[in-house]
Amino acid sequence: MSEIPAKATESEDPSGGARAKAASALAADAAHGLADGPDESVTHGDAMWQSSPPGSIYDYIRVASFSIGPDGLVDQWSLRAEQIFGIPADRAVGMDPIDAFVDPDLRERGQRKMAEILDGREWTGVVPFRMPDPVPGGGRGEQGLAEVYVMPTRSLDGEKAAVCIVVDVRTLRSIETDLAASQAIFGQSPFGFLLIDPDLRVRRANQRFASIFGGSPDDHRGKGVHDYLPRSEADRVSATLRRVLQTGDSITDMHVTGFVPGSDERRHWSINLYRVHSGTGRPIGIAWLGTDITARRAAAREAAAARRNLALLNDAGARIGNSLDLETTARELLDVVVPGFCDLATVDLYQGLLAGDETPPGLADGSAELRRVAFSSAVSDAPFAGAGAPVAVGAVHHFPFNSPCADALRTARPQTIPGEEGGLVQSTLAVPMVAHDTVVGLAQFSRTKGSEPFGDRDRDLAVELAARAAVCIDNARLYRREHERALILQRSLLPPGDPVASGLDIACRYLPGNASTGRPSEVGGDWFDVIELPGHRTALVVGDVMGRGLRAAVAMGELRTAVRTLALLDLEPAEVLSALDEIARGLGTPGGVQQATRAARRPREADLSEVYLATCVYAVYDSVTRRCTFANAGHLPPVLVEPGEPALMLDVPPGMPLGVGGEPFEEVEVDLPEGALLALYTDGLVESRDHPLDEGLNAFVGALTDPSAPLEDVCDHVLNTLDSHHGEDDIALLMARVQGLPADSVGDWTLPREPRSVGRAREYARGQLLSWDLEPLVDTTELLVSELVTNALRYGEGEIRLRLLLDRTLVCEVWDAGLVQPRRRRARDTDEGGRGLQLVGLLSAAWGSRRTPRGKTVWFELPLPDGDTALADPAEALLSLF
Repeated sequence: MSEIPAKATESEDPSGGARAKAASALAADAAHGLADGPDESVTHGDAMWQSSPPGSIYDYIRVASFSIGPDGLVDQWSLRAEQIFGIPADRAVGMDPIDAFVDPDLRERGQRKMAEILDGREWTGVVPFRMPDPVPGGGRGEQGLAEVYVMPTRSLDGEKAAVCIVVDVRTLRSIETDLAASQAIFGQSPFGFLLIDPDLRVRRANQRFASIFGGSPDDHRGKGVHDYLPRSEADRVSATLRRVLQTGDSITDMHVTGFVPGSDERRHWSINLYRVHSGTGRPIGIAWLGTDITARRAAAREAAAARRNLALLNDAGARIGNSLDLETTARELLDVVVPGFCDLATVDLYQGLLAGDETPPGLADGSAELRRVAFSSAVSDAPFAGAGAPVAVGAVHHFPFNSPCADALRTARPQTIPGEEGGLVQSTLAVPMVAHDTVVGLAQFSRTKGSEPFGDRDRDLAVELAARAAVCIDNARLYRREHERALILQRSLLPPGDPVASGLDIACRYLPGNASTGRPSEVGGDWFDVIELPGHRTALVVGDVMGRGLRAAVAMGELRTAVRTLALLDLEPAEVLSALDEIARGLGTPGGVQQATRAARRPREADLSEVYLATCVYAVYDSVTRRCTFANAGHLPPVLVEPGEPALMLDVPPGMPLGVGGEPFEEVEVDLPEGALLALYTDGLVESRDHPLDEGLNAFVGALTDPSAPLEDVCDHVLNTLDSHHGEDDIALLMARVQGLPADSVGDWTLPREPRSVGRAREYARGQLLSWDLEPLVDTTELLVSELVTNALRYGEGEIRLRLLLDRTLVCEVWDAGLVQPRRRRARDTDEGGRGLQLVGLLSAAWGSRRTPRGKTVWFELPLPDGDTALADPAEALLSLF
């Protein structure tokens, strides 16, 4: 101790007021009742601490007492003195406190003070002390500083003694530091701070809390959470406070919503709660630390909305436009926005644009007719009240001129339409669908009452979604238009209606690629044809141009036209394919066939000419002999089903595809029995991505089990049995059942090469026609037969053959061994001859000549009397020649 006060009667506070502050604060808290309850006895070591609610300052300050006897030695030692000084009572009693606790340098002065105390004087002061050696000779004990209050007293014998009360100054200084820290945290905190008692009432509030809810901190004493929060929110918070008070579990970042006085803006706070204990560890309340997170919540909502909108746009980019179908694209838009963006949505497109009209009437003013192509609702399957008059999907309608929807179509700007009173719709966004500066339709997005209203960000998002869908829809519209045009072109190049052939029962099927799946696709180059040839013969053609699109369709049309032209020349099948091969090679060369031939003579250099390749089967069927001649250019083999026999693929040498060139084509003749079934087809019928060619061919052959069934049924059975709905390629199927001409429908005679054969020919013809009940044709037939036989005698060679064929028409053929083809010419008025072929042309429906392996055949054809074509008058025909 550096100094012992001279005035022993003066009290000093060397703790700098810490004791007074601590006592004042604790007394104030005790007066406000921070804790209520019965008296408690808490045992610490061997000492019994008595505590009365709401607590005592001695719970925080280390205070001890001992007494000094008349001899100046310790005669009583309290349990708290044991705890402060660490000396048990049995050792402390009998000790000289001056010798035990005071440094040797201060003992003399201490002894004088002890004598004054024992003389009956009170003394208060601060005494530095040291703990006695824990072990004698073990060194100096712990140093300390104590405030001592000495009060004179007397023993039982009446002798003078003293009672000493000791306070640990270090504890007082610690309390001072804690109070300063508590005041800094509570009073200077930028967060709202509350101290709530066990009755869930505010016992203390800081200035920050008071600045938010008004008044001074003292004005909030005694209030509850129901005074600050809405009832439902206050009930939730009260339940949480009770749980914290009961369990001691702290609550972190609890979100609370409410309002502040004088404002209708909803505020959000983040609350942290933890239980507060007294110095003895007894719960005395709950600490409430609140932070205003309204701005943070708004920013989080904005960020979440931006992320949601971005995700919606990404979803739209991935899901909209996967199909080139108008209705499918519109439904894809609604699948994206419902229910993620709105509760109800519709898409209306201009009816004129759907029909292919580029500028439908009323497009500029928004009054043109629209067709509803898609509808989606997250709450019901039909439009609900407040959304206007319901329009069914597929229905055609128009908006009134002064309506917001019509205004959106006119101005190409979105319009917000408020919901009707009593309806479920809160508001609707009418967004025009603009693609390439053209309005193609209108999308409507509606939200029901109770949903968040549309904002500016929602409007911008709706415009972007509608624009993306509009571009996809416009692309689908343009593609559909081009596809339909190409399909019309392709179908116009195919045989119209059901083909009819002499001696054959014909059935055919053509399926464009993806027609069965409903998905738009490019047209292909598959084709088939049935060509009537002279002599009741029929050419059957099936071909496939490699590639897809308008280019393939145009190439197919050119090849089909070339086939028909070559067929009319009555060439053999191999010759037809050879000529067709030259034509196919010329299609890819700007200069045509001649240019392609010249290019083949010089070294081939890199050029931009297109290569056209095609496969084709060309067959010529003679209904009289029931013989069919095949030639194949890289196509799949024909399939033949004879009565009572399984189907088989004909062994026709495939040859090279058309357009390759350099290889001849071979012919194969096959005799077809009566009732046999012949099938020609393209690879789309028997090959797909999931089914290899061999598997498809076997399935096709296996499907032809009943050749006697009607051909239409056979075609349907084949398409239903095979995988014909894959839509990857066009499918062409041509089936023919053999029905040869009966023997009594054929008249065949051989005439010698002599003048009287002309008369015999007339007699044979007359007799045959009369047997067929064709008397109206006798005169004309006799005249024309006479002309042809006469020409054969004059200009032909070898014996003459006359043949009459009766089917749907009457055909007359005159054969001879001469190779010179007859040539029709116009005779001058002074010529005696040269009018025979003119007469044949005037009286017959058709006439011509063709080469045969042994010469030539000249023929003419007459319609039957019961036909629609009127018979020419021979007399008038003769007069017209002059």
